[in-house]
Amino acid sequence: MNLSESENNDLTTNRKAFLINLDPNAYGTFAEIGAGQEVARHFFKVGGAAGTIAKSMSAYDMKFSDEIYGKASRYVSKERVNQMLEHEYSLLNQRLSEIRGKTTNFFVFANTVAAASFKNNKNCHGWMGIRYQQHPETPPSDIIVHVRMWDKTPTAQQEALGVFGVNFIWAALQYHNDLSKFITSLIDHLSVEQIEVDMLEFHGPDFTSIENRIVALKLVELGLTNAVLFGKNGEVLQASEALYRKSILVERGSFRPVTHVNIDMLQCAGAQFVQEENVRNQEVLALMEMTVKNLLVKDEHIDYEDFLARIDIIAALGYHALVSNYMEYYRLSAYFRRFTQNTIGMVLGINHLQAIFTSDYYAHLEGGILESFGRLFMSNVKMFVYPMKGHTYNDIRDGKENTNPTNSFAKDVLITADNLKVESHLRHLYAHLLENHFIEPVLGYNMDFLDIFSRRIHNQIQSGDPTWETAVPTEVADTIKKRGFWGWKQ
Repeated sequence: MNLSESENNDLTTNRKAFLINLDPNAYGTFAEIGAGQEVARHFFKVGGAAGTIAKSMSAYDMKFSDEIYGKASRYVSKERVNQMLEHEYSLLNQRLSEIRGKTTNFFVFANTVAAASFKNNKNCHGWMGIRYQQHPETPPSDIIVHVRMWDKTPTAQQEALGVFGVNFIWAALQYHNDLSKFITSLIDHLSVEQIEVDMLEFHGPDFTSIENRIVALKLVELGLTNAVLFGKNGEVLQASEALYRKSILVERGSFRPVTHVNIDMLQCAGAQFVQEENVRNQEVLALMEMTVKNLLVKDEHIDYEDFLARIDIIAALGYHALVSNYMEYYRLSAYFRRFTQNTIGMVLGINHLQAIFTSDYYAHLEGGILESFGRLFMSNVKMFVYPMKGHTYNDIRDGKENTNPTNSFAKDVLITADNLKVESHLRHLYAHLLENHFIEPVLGYNMDFLDIFSRRIHNQIQSGDPTWETAVPTEVADTIKKRGFWGWKQ
């Protein structure tokens, strides 16, 4: 089905469903669990559904669901939606391939959803998937998506879910060759205040050129979610599963590349973190976090190969990685609070600490810096501050070293959380946070690492200066050389 650009841009939800119904090639099954048949009903109500729907069903009862699809550890899960796609596509192919397989692109749409109810309106989310052929008699491919629903009532959530499902099917059929258009079209006639898309994956023979880590990054870049998580193998993770009920230790940086100082920060802070009374005997997840701003390169755009290099290096060291739109630390802690009530430790350098004690940083908040710190520290959050030699925030801003510092500190002067000077009207606030251990100086650090800066190391890699290898862990050096990251050459 080929539509002009202008018609594509003006499509209503009903129009999309109707055009799919008129498509003589697309034919398949709708299987929906949890919130009823919110997507299928759009195709029925616009007319012509007989041209699209072979079967529509909802195995709402758990016993019925298990009998049809088999047992699953959780009913609203990626595992369950994959079981649904596998079962329904097998039936579709078995029953109809001989009759219409030579002329039809078969598809199965499935979702499993936990929507708001009169008993519960928390953790409203769902998994959707489509398995479909782009051409008759070819192997199918899968697209899987996870959404969070933020409307307050069951009716509003169900309505949004139905619209989103139509958008999703339409995008799969129309925009599978245009990733940015695919993603932005998912919330046509919706807003991010209604639906958050925090995971999207493409699998199968039609999508071998798609890198799902770039897909995840684009969800953040295009505003459909504020953060995505990557595992120790570099794979995309569902944050609600990976972070659930864990104590979290997070270090923010550019990690271009990860250096000895980045590892020293996490390890030293981690040694203090696990001794916290509320952390003992808890599972701790340590991760490295980059904001989208951290990913911008010289001409203020994201280089996706550069991004993948950072994720691969963090994974080579055995850490999780997070990419977020949360410039303020209180917003980052609020994100983690969606998944865990355990202690959150934030590891940062002196330059970042001095930045967040700058009043201009909070001009957008009615309550200014007090509101920010109230939000940040009200829920079991601690900051672990790594020292710095002979620099202030003005000398090192956003991780970029100023080679002509204007400050009067000698190179051998050590700035720590204990002796940092903040704006005069904030001194008592800072003293309060320090005295009550909301802010802790990092102990046990390696003085030899304090002169290492990622920006300098990155420049050495590009220029062919071999001394960069002494500033990074062996795993980092090996990965950079093996993969030729950042222009490294023998």
